[in-house]
Amino acid sequence: MSKLDSDAGSVSSSLYDVERNDPESSLIDRSGATPQDLKEIGELMAALGRLRDAEQHLSEASQRYMKLGRSDMRALHFLIVALHSKTLVTPSAIAAHLGISSASTTKLLDRLETGGHIVRAPHPNDRRALSITITDETREAAMQTVGRLQAKRFYAAARLSSEDRAIVVRFLDDMTEQIALRDEAWTTQG
Repeated sequence: MSKLDSDAGSVSSSLYDVERNDPESSLIDRSGATPQDLKEIGELMAALGRLRDAEQHLSEASQRYMKLGRSDMRALHFLIVALHSKTLVTPSAIAAHLGISSASTTKLLDRLETGGHIVRAPHPNDRRALSITITDETREAAMQTVGRLQAKRFYAAARLSSEDRAIVVRFLDDMTEQIALRDEAWTTQG
C-alpha cells in the first residue's frame, strides 16, 4: 500500500470524526461533550454513513436489475403498495407521490407501459381519469428480488426492544428535522 493509499484510508476512516471535520468548533459547540461522547457520536454517524452507502448500492443494483430509473422504481413500489391495499392509482397520484409534473408523469408512464411494467385502464368511477396498475410479472419480479432484500430491514428492527425502537425513531425523526431545517436555510438564502 502506498503512502497516498494509507492517507486516503485514514481520511475515509475519520469522515465522521467531529474534531477532524470541525477542528475550531466553528460549526459544533462541543464544550459540554466528553471525548467518549465525541467518539460514540462519530461511531453513530459512521454507522449512518454505512447504512446510506448500503441503501445506495441496493438502489443502484435494483435499478440495473429492473433496467429502470429511480423514479420508475419509486412509481412501481407505490403501485405495489396500492395493489396490496386495494387502492386505485391515478396518474395524478403518482405525480404527487414522486413530486413531478404531469408531463413528466406521462413520460414515465409511457416508459413503464412500453416496458410491460404497467397497464393503463379507464378509471371505474371517473370516466375522465385513468387507473394505473402494475403487471403481475413486474410485481413478482420486484417482490422476489428488490422486495426480498428490502424486507431484511424488518429483522434488524424486530431484534430491538420496543423501547429501543422508540429511541431509534426519535433519533431518526430528530435527525430528519435538523436536516430539513438546514435545507430550508439554503433555499431561503439563494
